[in-house]
Amino acid sequence: MKFIDEAAIEVYAGKGGDGVASFRREKFIPKGGPDGGDGGRGGSIYAVADRNINTLIDYRYAHIFRAKKGQNGRGSDCYGKGADDIILRMPVGTVITDRATGNLIVDMASNQQKVLLVKGGSGGLGNLHFKSSTNRAPRQFTQGESGQEFELKLELKVLADVGLLGLPNAGKSTLIRAVSAARPKVADYPFTTLKPNLGVVRVDQNRSFVMADIPGLIEGAAEGAGLGHRFLKHLTRTRLILHMVDMVPLDENIDPVQEAKALVAELSKYDETLYQKPRWLVLNKVDMLPEDRREQICSDFIRKLGWKEKSFAVSALTGKGCKALTYAIMEHLEQKIAEVEG
Repeated sequence: MKFIDEAAIEVYAGKGGDGVASFRREKFIPKGGPDGGDGGRGGSIYAVADRNINTLIDYRYAHIFRAKKGQNGRGSDCYGKGADDIILRMPVGTVITDRATGNLIVDMASNQQKVLLVKGGSGGLGNLHFKSSTNRAPRQFTQGESGQEFELKLELKVLADVGLLGLPNAGKSTLIRAVSAARPKVADYPFTTLKPNLGVVRVDQNRSFVMADIPGLIEGAAEGAGLGHRFLKHLTRTRLILHMVDMVPLDENIDPVQEAKALVAELSKYDETLYQKPRWLVLNKVDMLPEDRREQICSDFIRKLGWKEKSFAVSALTGKGCKALTYAIMEHLEQKIAEVEG
């Protein structure tokens, strides 16, 4: 299925039905009086988060959603029928904003969360509501209210505990294949990953976390270069970011240290909040380094980069160091959850 993470829609609630002015005219009731009923309410439109949906593709081509109008009132005290509501099902993690103002309407962060997007108009009043001791034959009635309408922006931010950040060909997809059942495409050329991939990493029988792999970033991504800047929003919900570095780049003229620094700078330009998230360094493809100099090369890299947080040396291809990495991540996440709950 094609991954669609943004869409724009228009939602129109139904107008309320009109009230009616009517009078009883039975044969043996010469002074029947008013009996005009109220109009029915217009249909409303709701959004519901559904964990069985993982893309906004349903809203790529269907842009306009209109609820029906409520029925008008009728005589003999008959009220109009209210219109049916419309339910729009969206992936968990969808953020809905008003396109005109940019104001946040709702963040659909939990399964089966339901929110009212636009409210249907109330039905108008029939003339039976206007009778009084001084107004025995009222001809007043009211029109139904108009329903709300909005232009909305839908933006999907995937729900993951850990996000993988790195340049193209850093080995992010290989790592997520190594530690989970996810099977993203892997190849020896840049930009193999064109859409985010999620994988559940099971550390023990009852201990697991979700890892997200997004397309690789390049220098200038914050200004729109490459693909990754479009998907950086998927890292905003994560509790931990793994900064992956290719220790043996295809081009021998590339300095991994400078590339890593450039990526950190891009993250800072894009979103300061995202930049401040906990980030661990993962040095990948260490199996391709000379065994007798492997530790020294990794130590020199960390020193030149000026990295102060945790760091790990792994080989996503062979699995070397991956188990220790996943256990450390699990312990970190459990600690963060305990701090929040405590």
